[in-house]
Amino acid sequence: MGKLKVLPANIANMIAAGEVVQRPASVVKELMENAIDAGATQIDVVVKDAGRTSIQVIDNGSGMSPADAVLCFERHATSKIAEAEDLQHITSYGFRGEALASIAAVAEVTLKTRRVQDDTGTQVTISDPNAVKTSSVAAPTGSNFLVRNLFYNTPARRKFLKSDNIELKHIVEEFTRVALTCPEAGFSLNSNGRDIFRLRPAKSLKFRVLDLLGSNVTGDLVDITAETSLVRVRGFLARPDTARKTVANQFFFVNGRYFRSSYMHKAVMKAYEEYLPEGYTPSYFIWLEVDPEAVDVNIHPTKAEVKFEEDAVIFQTIYACVKETLGKNAFGEGLDFDTEGRVEMPQMGSAFDEYRGPASSAPAPPLDPDYNPFASPDSFASPDSFASLGMTGVSSRTREAGEGIPSYRNPAASAGYGALFEQNQAAQAKALIVKGKYIIAPSASGVLLVHIRRAWERILYERSLKALSKNVPVTQTALFPVQVQVGASARLLFDENAAMLASVGFDISPFGTDTVVVNGVPEGYSCEPGKVQQMVQDLLLILSDETSGVPEVVRAALASKFATLGSVNAEPPRNALEAQQLIDSLFACENAELTATGKKITAVMSTDDLEKRFQ
Repeated sequence: MGKLKVLPANIANMIAAGEVVQRPASVVKELMENAIDAGATQIDVVVKDAGRTSIQVIDNGSGMSPADAVLCFERHATSKIAEAEDLQHITSYGFRGEALASIAAVAEVTLKTRRVQDDTGTQVTISDPNAVKTSSVAAPTGSNFLVRNLFYNTPARRKFLKSDNIELKHIVEEFTRVALTCPEAGFSLNSNGRDIFRLRPAKSLKFRVLDLLGSNVTGDLVDITAETSLVRVRGFLARPDTARKTVANQFFFVNGRYFRSSYMHKAVMKAYEEYLPEGYTPSYFIWLEVDPEAVDVNIHPTKAEVKFEEDAVIFQTIYACVKETLGKNAFGEGLDFDTEGRVEMPQMGSAFDEYRGPASSAPAPPLDPDYNPFASPDSFASPDSFASLGMTGVSSRTREAGEGIPSYRNPAASAGYGALFEQNQAAQAKALIVKGKYIIAPSASGVLLVHIRRAWERILYERSLKALSKNVPVTQTALFPVQVQVGASARLLFDENAAMLASVGFDISPFGTDTVVVNGVPEGYSCEPGKVQQMVQDLLLILSDETSGVPEVVRAALASKFATLGSVNAEPPRNALEAQQLIDSLFACENAELTATGKKITAVMSTDDLEKRFQ
């Protein structure tokens, strides 16, 4: 007997489900796209426990007949294609007939559906791939899918799901992508009884972007449009000055279908490269319309990637269109040569005195160039000191007797008084700040050089590491809390990491479904609204990195990221005294020479090196 055998249908379906249904968000995506294909104008999504317990998608589409309601759960059962030629001009979202079969293979599914011409609806219940029950029920027009206990029969897959907030974040992302493809339909998303989105049909694509992502995004968008014989381009680009280091809102659609493409992303970034600093990415929403025969949407199991027949031409079109839009909106540096109607100022040169009127004379106050307020106490009691200050009315006889003259001859008081000023003067003279970037201070062997930003990075690293290890945060409360709109999915990241953020000194609370309020920041961070908003964007970049591993390694990695963030937002020393305090804090660290990433913080120039400079 040979070794090969045909897998049973239930095992084959479970393997296929591993490609199509990766997490709860995959179920939401497939069911929402099926609802749009059915002509729905209202789609409601309800999830419990981020989809672990249940996912319900309700639509008012065309519904299904009793026979189709059962057949739709069979593999490759589809109404979208009938012959091979149909694959060349696909305009629907689904077409392979794998989604419902894959979902039913790894979850318990209940479907209620009715067509407008039917008197009663049909209910199909699948608690096991081999156990299908049907019955007649009362139901509105459309379809109602209830998916429960996802991955109940594949516990290994269920074990690898992330926390509820992370899974809900992925659901929000998929919901957003589908909602952007169909602005003429209404959508809602409810999680554990709380509305995250409730979208009415939008007048235009920009209104749908506004409803989903907020005015802080749409307020910085400009229109993009172009049309060639091969492709039509439309959408929106964000202003370059709003680019962030965080993952931006970046969307590509072709014929209404969302897709990912690193190649087309390069076209956008190449057009932006003259306007953005390194490491920053802009937001963009680009819809492409091409002949369905010129694009292959069947190259990825979840249809998240596509292949263009003329991808090089599409690349050049996107690049030229983005480049032209940025140029027309004058986002680059410009010069203003319009001087009409402005007051012409005279050019002042060596003949400046001709324009300056006669010098005004002001009474000069009497000055004593020999007066020294820090002189020894004895000098105050000397007759000459009183004369030099213009003090009269004390006779020479009285001066000789010492009467009427305050006594400043207490040795103990004199020593303390002088020491106070000597210490203050010494502190002021210890450190010198160079362009806000470096500190120069004397040392025993020569001159000490300190890199200010890296010094802060080391100090904040050890503070963060201590806070994460021992839960002893130091928070400085903002005088006025700062609201930052971050979007629904990003808001969930802050919910997921609230305890960890609090452990290092951040006081951030949720506000609504897409906004956070920063009430306090760790010691050393700036509370200025502009810097707080930048800090929140940097925090999103940190929180988006799903670090996992040994707890000590995770704490060190997080502390390093928080330190890098804090060093950028930390206030530089304003005077020599603050510079000296920064040096003292640095040398109180366990390692004052290197940052957590191994970069040098200090350098010493010896006296010999200084002498060589002057030879």
